[in-house]
Amino acid sequence: MRLTLPRHPLLTLLLSLAATLAVTLTAAAQAADLQPLRVANQKSTLKVLLEVSGELENVPYPIQFSEFPAAAPLGEALNAGAVDVGGLGDAPYVFALGAGAPLKVVSIVHAQGRYTTAILAPRESPLNDARDLKGKRIVTTRGSIGHFLAIKALREVGLSTGDVQFIYLLPSESRLLLDNGTADAWATWDPYTTIATTQSQAKVLVSGDHLLSNHLYLAATRQAITEKRAQLDDFVARIDRAYRWTNAHPEAYAAALARVTGLPLEVHLAVARATHIEPVAIDDRVIAGLQATADIYREEGLLGKAIDVSSGFDKSFNAPRAQLGQASR
Repeated sequence: MRLTLPRHPLLTLLLSLAATLAVTLTAAAQAADLQPLRVANQKSTLKVLLEVSGELENVPYPIQFSEFPAAAPLGEALNAGAVDVGGLGDAPYVFALGAGAPLKVVSIVHAQGRYTTAILAPRESPLNDARDLKGKRIVTTRGSIGHFLAIKALREVGLSTGDVQFIYLLPSESRLLLDNGTADAWATWDPYTTIATTQSQAKVLVSGDHLLSNHLYLAATRQAITEKRAQLDDFVARIDRAYRWTNAHPEAYAAALARVTGLPLEVHLAVARATHIEPVAIDDRVIAGLQATADIYREEGLLGKAIDVSSGFDKSFNAPRAQLGQASR
C-alpha cells in the first residue's frame, strides 16, 4: 500500500510561492527576448486607437511608433524596412506592391460609414453626379483611395480619366481649391468628407460605399513576419479588440482623436458615430478585389507594370487572429 505523508502548511506555501516565481521569471524572460515592434503611424491614428481602448496596457514587448503624414511615405518606409508594420488603404497598398515592397497583409478591417470616401462639390455647384464631371477639374491625392474612387466613378458612368483634369494635392491643401473654385470637385475620405460637408456644406456627388471595398490593410514586412511573429499576432489581436471598443464608445474615441489631430470635436464625433468597423478575413475574394484595383491602375498608366497581388497577403494570420481576438487582456 502506498502511503501519503502529510505536508507541512509552511512547506506547501513555500512550494507554491516558488512555482509562482518560476512562472513569473519565465514570462519575464520571454518578454525580454521579444524585439520591439516598429509601427508606422499615420497621423497618430493607430496609437490613439490603442491608447484610448486600453490596448497599450500590459504589452509584453516594446512598441515604437513612427509618425507619417500620409499613406505614400508610410508605404515607402515599409518598403525600406524602416518600420515593421503599418496601416494602408487598398489603393496605396497596390502602389507599395508595385514598387516591389516586400510586404504582406496580416489583417484587414472594413469601415462602414456615411461618407467613408466621397467625391464632393461646393454647395452651390451645378454638378449633381458623376456624369456632370466631364470636362471638370477634380482635386485629389495621387494614388490615394480618393483617386481610385474618382476613376471608378467615371468608369461607372461611361467616362474616362481623359474626360477630366486631375489636380494632385494632399488633403490639407485640397479643400482650399474646392472652396475658392480652382477645383470643381474633390475626391477624398473621412474625416475630410465630414469636415467639408459640415463646415462648408459641400454636397456629395458620389459616395464610395458601393464602389470601393472601404478596407484598411495592416501590412507587415516579410522580415517582421519571420522574426517577430509573436509580436504581430498579439498586435493584430489588440487592433481588432480596439476597433470593437471604438464601435461601442464613439464619444471617447472621438475626444481622443480631437486632442491629437486638432480637428474640431464635432467632426470626429460625426465620423465615429457614423462609422462601424469590423474585422475581415484574408480570403480569395478580398485578394481578387485588390487584383481588380491593381489591374485598373495598370490600365490607367499609373502602374508601370502588371502585378500579381496574391503574394502580398498572408492567410496564416486568420486563425491566430480569431483566437487571440477573443482573449481578454
